[in-house]
Amino acid sequence: MSDEAATATTAAEAPAAEPLPHGLGASLPHADARAKTEGTFPYAADLWAEGLLWAAVLRSPHAHARIVSIDTTHARAMPGVRAVVTHEDVPGTSRHGRGTPDRPVFASEVVRHHGEPIAAVAADHPDTARMAAAAVIVEYEPLDPVTDPERAFEAEPLHPDGNLIRHIPLRHGDPDAAGEIVVEGLYRIGRQDPAPIGAEAGLAVPRPDGGVELYLASTDPHSDRNTAAACFGLPADRVKIVVTGVPGATADREDQGFQLPLGLLALRTGCPVKLTASREESFLGHAHRHPTLLRYRHHADAEGRLVKVEAQILLDAGAYADTSADALAAAVSFACGPYVVPNAFIEGWAVRTNNPPSGHVRGEGAMQVCAAYEAQMDKLAKKLGLDPAEVRLRNVLATGDVLPIGQTVTCPAPVAELLTAVRDFPLPALPKDGPEEDWLLPGGPEGAGEPGAVRRGVGYGLGMVHMLGAEGTDEVSTATVRVHDGVATVICAAVESGQGFTTLARQIVQETLGIDEVHVAPVDTDQPPAGAGCRGRHTWVSGGAVERAAKMVRTQLLQPLAHQFGMSTELLQIADGKITSYDGVLSTTVTEALEGKELWATAQCRPHPTEPLDGAGQGDAFVGLAFCAIRAVVDVDVELGSVRVVELAVAQDVGRVLNPAQLVARIEGGVTQGVGIALTENLRTPRGLIRHPDLTGYALPTALDAPDIRIVKLVEERDVVAPFGAKPVSAVPVVTSPAAIASAVRAATGRPVNRLPIRPQAAVVNAR
Repeated sequence: MSDEAATATTAAEAPAAEPLPHGLGASLPHADARAKTEGTFPYAADLWAEGLLWAAVLRSPHAHARIVSIDTTHARAMPGVRAVVTHEDVPGTSRHGRGTPDRPVFASEVVRHHGEPIAAVAADHPDTARMAAAAVIVEYEPLDPVTDPERAFEAEPLHPDGNLIRHIPLRHGDPDAAGEIVVEGLYRIGRQDPAPIGAEAGLAVPRPDGGVELYLASTDPHSDRNTAAACFGLPADRVKIVVTGVPGATADREDQGFQLPLGLLALRTGCPVKLTASREESFLGHAHRHPTLLRYRHHADAEGRLVKVEAQILLDAGAYADTSADALAAAVSFACGPYVVPNAFIEGWAVRTNNPPSGHVRGEGAMQVCAAYEAQMDKLAKKLGLDPAEVRLRNVLATGDVLPIGQTVTCPAPVAELLTAVRDFPLPALPKDGPEEDWLLPGGPEGAGEPGAVRRGVGYGLGMVHMLGAEGTDEVSTATVRVHDGVATVICAAVESGQGFTTLARQIVQETLGIDEVHVAPVDTDQPPAGAGCRGRHTWVSGGAVERAAKMVRTQLLQPLAHQFGMSTELLQIADGKITSYDGVLSTTVTEALEGKELWATAQCRPHPTEPLDGAGQGDAFVGLAFCAIRAVVDVDVELGSVRVVELAVAQDVGRVLNPAQLVARIEGGVTQGVGIALTENLRTPRGLIRHPDLTGYALPTALDAPDIRIVKLVEERDVVAPFGAKPVSAVPVVTSPAAIASAVRAATGRPVNRLPIRPQAAVVNAR
């Protein structure tokens, strides 16, 4: 047989190429995956414009000080400087804020936190801008900072609105109820920074009509547009925000105090102005996770069933309110965890201090209380002599149970199933006691530990988060689907921040219309609003709007065919690019049916309303809930206090898997973020001053720190009120994994472990 014949035969016998992933349930790859991998994806830091000026911001070196004077004379006189702006140059509203507008654009009389903006400069070179900012002379009168949130209750007011942002007293059941077994604890959660790896950057371009366009990595462009317009003293329609490539977001991606000086400088100079924040500026400017102090008392009967939970929760909001009221509502509402608690009495406060501002970070409020209530469950198990998993199983929440806020759990709540799955999953093998396995020791091969000092621990965490906004938030999103020449385009202002919305939108349209080529238009504020990209809202609300619009287009496509054959559109189906009738009489392709047509539809999605918590902390405050169980296995060197997370087994309530590969990546990312909270991430702020505001002093977990993550079960019990039945997946493992790791360290050492991140001294056992 000739070589040519052999080649032909081999080609003929080769299996057909696998079809590309298609529609819901498929692992459709990210549309921008290749560009990001090759480094060609356009981030905000890559932007450029003709006649570009560079901006720099002067920030306060003090945590608390009175401003005596600001002298910009020297800065304005420097060659190349085009503008210097301070509080006197803000033409509109001088205050802003994500939740509560209580933060000045520029400090005027008082500095309330380290890094607060004082002035901003635009110059023809970035070095000139930085030198000019440093040349602004500010005379301060330093004041004693209030950095202990407990002191905030009696300290002099730090803000015109006072030091107390919100107080929630939750009252549920009988205050006189008591259990035979009582355990108590005091817990502290540190300050986590969202630490976005991509630089915070933006470009402001003045418009001929006197307005301005801001090119930003915003995750809530319409809210940012409204804030900017109010600050600039302009109508909203003369301020446009164009969303550039967002390099990931686990919190509000950009501080509004970063965006506003940028626009002011562009309006003042009439030139495009670019600002790229240094890593230090990012740490100083954007909001962090709330440091939290928690006091707990759990009552249980002799069988380990919970009778009453009492707790005090104090959130350190830092200098300004931001979204602290929302974080407190989540913390108080979930203070008892995914457990049945007939009697609960919780006091929650959020207070202002002179610490760096706190705000929205993935799982805010829920993460802090999870670490505390799970520590209490471990204490309860130890006092009763029960297995930690068993005492949890005796108390877990299920569908139909009532939360301490009085809201009935109507969504799927398979908590017992999740916990059983991780408990019964085989444990990882123990490492060999030999030099070839030194890398498995806590601290790695260069660590000073000895194998004989290493103890293994197994611990559990059960967590819960709410979906979408809460307490009466009006959640709504709008989407348009347009089909032309066989290509579909989705127009929706939902920002792709790494959560996979653009991929989901493509899958929805593919599933509904049978069209392979689907594009998602870039986001700007000329489109109808879609809201912030957090708490799974774009999967639910924006995805729901895309689905409704696609179904309307589907009806437009099928109506002529249905009319021609004398049947309703419900008797036609679209699958694999073909349109067929139930009886097989009609069979054509989507491409043929679309020929010469342009179809489009716009739709909205708005979930059912919620209500604010009342004076007793009661109310139907949440649209839905998601749950997670994690079993952690750790090795602890009890002489050095070093901890190695060996394995995290995860079982999660996901509603429905829409994209398997994407879902796994989101869970793994959330778990790894939780490892950082548990072991390494703590932004230290002595006397309110951020120490080492860089990624050398702030220890993010790397690939070497990531443990084996075993997703042992995904419960697909669809939430009937959610589009597609899906639930958010990335926040709840962030909430749960720190508690599970702390539980495992307690099991290994016998120490209480009442602080996160876990300090080495907390894991040291005096006697081997």
